[in-house]
Amino acid sequence: MNHYSMMIQWSNEDRLFLVTIPEFADRVVMPCTHGKTREEAILNGEEVIEMYLEAWQAEGESIPAPKTLQIA
Repeated sequence: MNHYSMMIQWSNEDRLFLVTIPEFADRVVMPCTHGKTREEAILNGEEVIEMYLEAWQAEGESIPAPKTLQIA
């Protein structure tokens, strides 16, 4: 299980839920995937996260750290 953030937003223009991964925004074109339903978008987002992490690790590149939420 990964600990990366996903932002899911509805696009009226595309008629799809678009997925953005904030921690990857400096390295990957966003939105990075989509889905016809919120559930499909989440599953696709999780697959994209794993795909990028595996590729970066295989290439010896640095891996962005997940953002942590601090609750006061």
